[in-house]
Amino acid sequence: MPKPRLHSSPAASRYPHGGPGRTLKARLAAGEVLVSGMVAEYCNPTLMKYYEQAGFDFVYFETEHIRFDSAAFLSTVLAARDCGLPPVAKVPQLDRAEVAWLLEYGVVGIQLPRTESRDQLETLLDYLKFPPSGTRAYAAGYGNSDYVTPENKRAWMADQDAESTVVVHIETRAGYESAEEIISTPGVDMVYVGPGDFSVEMGQPGDADHPDVTGPMRAILEICKRHRVPFGTTASSAEAAERWVREGALFFEAADERGLILQSAIELVDSYRRFTR
Repeated sequence: MPKPRLHSSPAASRYPHGGPGRTLKARLAAGEVLVSGMVAEYCNPTLMKYYEQAGFDFVYFETEHIRFDSAAFLSTVLAARDCGLPPVAKVPQLDRAEVAWLLEYGVVGIQLPRTESRDQLETLLDYLKFPPSGTRAYAAGYGNSDYVTPENKRAWMADQDAESTVVVHIETRAGYESAEEIISTPGVDMVYVGPGDFSVEMGQPGDADHPDVTGPMRAILEICKRHRVPFGTTASSAEAAERWVREGALFFEAADERGLILQSAIELVDSYRRFTR
């Protein structure tokens, strides 16, 4: 059986810092404000083409609340990489196999929902990194390498360690109370505060702009700034996003395809109703 041809990744030219994970982290470190398109249900490679045209900076997959078809998820993650959109996904639970399949499919950012302790993050880092830093199993030649067989295993493993991105997801009161311990954990790359569940935990369900919600969020943001870790959230509006940027937020998980379709459809129908009623 002939050996596969070894060549560079087709996505390589899309990433000026050597890979999607490193490019994502480098842009944040440079102070760029990044906006993510979200995928919540309709997992399809063409969506990544539209997100690229729209100008999104990375893509976030909602893999906690929904299970995508395996083939559709794989092809969409690969399309995101090829479109220059670093893929980030929530691990459904802190489990080695769950982390592994996301990584091997090509996801570079692993977002941990309900992050509440340093112990959780150290476990995640153990699953993410290769020995001696962690216990990740070697499985090259999948989406993690754009289906390119690496020539140098040692170099590829180091490359993957640099690529893998830890995204803290604070959405509970316990996470808020442990924010200093969480954010100061070595290896944390990004901190996201989910305003949906966080507003519930703070006694103001659905009101992300209530002072009981924004006050603790600002406290988390200040901890992030002190430890030089990028802070992000989902803003209730463009005006709210502008306020967060002025205060130091660097990334947003902005909107998913369901909301974008619905909003555009409402606006289109309303534009016709003005002269057809």
